[in-house]
Amino acid sequence: MANSFVFSSESVGEGHPDKVADLISDSVLDACLAQDRTSRVACETMVKSNMVILAGEITTKAKLNYEAIVRAAIREIGYTNKDDVFHADTVFINNYLTAQSPDIAQGVDAKKAKGKKTAEQGAGDQGLMFGYACTETPELMPTPVMFAHRLGRKLTQLRKSGKVAWLRPDAKSQVSVRYENDRPVSVENIVISTQHTADVSHAQIESYLIENVIRKVIPARMLTNKTQFLINPTGRFVIGGPQGDSGLTGRKIIVDTYGGWGRHGGGAFSGKDPSKVDRSAAYMCRWVAKNIVAAGLADLAELQVAYAIGHPEPVSVYVDTMGTGKVADEKIARAVTKVFGFKPADITRQLNLLRPIYRSTTNYGHFGKAGLPWELTNKVAALRAAVK
Repeated sequence: MANSFVFSSESVGEGHPDKVADLISDSVLDACLAQDRTSRVACETMVKSNMVILAGEITTKAKLNYEAIVRAAIREIGYTNKDDVFHADTVFINNYLTAQSPDIAQGVDAKKAKGKKTAEQGAGDQGLMFGYACTETPELMPTPVMFAHRLGRKLTQLRKSGKVAWLRPDAKSQVSVRYENDRPVSVENIVISTQHTADVSHAQIESYLIENVIRKVIPARMLTNKTQFLINPTGRFVIGGPQGDSGLTGRKIIVDTYGGWGRHGGGAFSGKDPSKVDRSAAYMCRWVAKNIVAAGLADLAELQVAYAIGHPEPVSVYVDTMGTGKVADEKIARAVTKVFGFKPADITRQLNLLRPIYRSTTNYGHFGKAGLPWELTNKVAALRAAVK
């Protein structure tokens, strides 16, 4: 009997309130690292109406103009229209950032401290992180989430090009893919909701997005005469962004990772420097999983690592190829621990994470993008050698 099911994933645009918050937080992080590579940053943002609130802990030698950073991020997104309640030039900014707790700092610092069992850099917190890769797409990512991201990117490209005057920054996309025998075969339905000006009709929006976004992005072989297009299904989306809904850093973690296909450990990414293993170890796990699949050791791979706060070594490393491994999972796991170092300091060194690269991760997923160090497949040969 054929194994048939439908799986859905979503993405959100740069102007979605949660992504506005993420970009502001990552902009602050990059500004810190650009001046001080040793910065400790945990910057969280809330946006609502005409207000931006910064909170969290930052210890840095960098001299920052937080107001300028916030306004530049909002301007880049595109909240600059004269009728925007949430506007780059007029939002009120409240700054509640403080220094990192010394109790946390002593666990992370690479030096001895009373009660700490090692002088090595430890994890910034306890937690568990996952990484995933599969052979479905060239990016070695699940199909539904990659399609959803591509739709979002296309919307943003059209809006920022100025070719479509009625498009506004807030947007969401969702793609439902039918699988037969665990392979994607068709798209069941596509949902796009995009903010727009008041002077454009729903029929115009629907027609334009089907022809100029969906059919330009989704492969024709995946669309059938049964594929359903749901465009702005409420009928109107004029009020959007932080005017319409509050936004918080880290609230789109499934969008940021694998669209619900691969598991997520629960820790958010944006606004955190790499001493926070919520972020850096999740990137590490993706790097490892991608290299396992790229090496031909499995058709899909999921990796889990877990840490204790202040402790350098992970408390567990687990590899699961879900029955697709060409060799035993235990053998792959042993090879992984030989080829890769999972201590927080080793992760930072191997992926060269102490640099301002994080704004490029904020939108359309932290994985599946060319140019990011955890997307390299530069350990394929070493893994193949290690499993022999």
